[in-house]
Amino acid sequence: MTLTIDRARELMNQFSQCRLLVVGDLMLDRYVSGRVERISPEAPVPIVHVTSERSVPGGACNVGLNIQALGGQSELCGVVGTCSHGKELLGHLEKAGVGVGAVLQDPKMETIVKTRVVSDRHQLLRVDRESTDIQPLVDSDDFREKLHCGLQGIQGVILEDYGKGVLQQSLVRQALDYCQEHHIPSGLDPKDNHELDVRGITFATPNRKEAFTVAGLRDKTPDVDPKSDENLHAAMKVLCKLWEPENLLITLGPQGMWIHEKEGRDTHLSTRAREVFDVSGAGDTVIATAMLALSVGAKFVEAAELANVAAGIVVGKLGTATTSQEEILAEMEKSR
Repeated sequence: MTLTIDRARELMNQFSQCRLLVVGDLMLDRYVSGRVERISPEAPVPIVHVTSERSVPGGACNVGLNIQALGGQSELCGVVGTCSHGKELLGHLEKAGVGVGAVLQDPKMETIVKTRVVSDRHQLLRVDRESTDIQPLVDSDDFREKLHCGLQGIQGVILEDYGKGVLQQSLVRQALDYCQEHHIPSGLDPKDNHELDVRGITFATPNRKEAFTVAGLRDKTPDVDPKSDENLHAAMKVLCKLWEPENLLITLGPQGMWIHEKEGRDTHLSTRAREVFDVSGAGDTVIATAMLALSVGAKFVEAAELANVAAGIVVGKLGTATTSQEEILAEMEKSR
């Protein structure tokens, strides 16, 4: 690792000057926790005695929360309903300081809600509520005006794709054209079943599964050392040709990250996680941290190293989580 604690501190001290726009699918994550003591006599399923319930912003919202937790300023652009779930989600975001001025509220939209039933840290069931087709809302003049307003005065744009319909091609091009015109960084956290033309983007952060799926290749060597993994390198080359990103960061779970920089340099970063409880939301932390660092002048490898430390912290927490500058510096101090 080349990033020193002093350099990390120097970069993070500037995060408060950054306002980033996150465009993507906004969701509400609900957690129903309880004890399982017996199986139901009605069907072979566990009976959960509920002990607690909570809700947190999920999907692209979690990227906004990560930015705020790291000391930056985030603005969201997406669609929610006027239902109770939509109001609950906006309430959480406003309380966290996340900007929602570019969020379109529409009565035709069913706010996306993912409800997870959990017992003893194990997820037993997930129930999803969502609109089946939100393309007409995204294509509307009202939403394009929301995006236009959200882009004003920002220092970076994150395209956060959960495959729920917000990231339509015309919208993506509108955001990327603005970034290129104003010389600000752009980032993509892709979904493996959604093809987008993002040529010219500053960086993309697919995980291994997404990288191979988008590249149209089979992952035959998931456990091979990334430095000698020819299949991984082949997938990387396909993505570079398809997306034409300035930089590419492939997250590899327990194997860390593989980075390809615009100069042609490849770097493998080993995982920073000590104990993994939950990988959900780790990709959100990666792109939020990397974009903040890039927006304050970090080299891409520095941004990736900082993101690697941050991701190693959040996977040690249960559920969608965030980390802070203090936790990152403490983690780097321990690894000295």
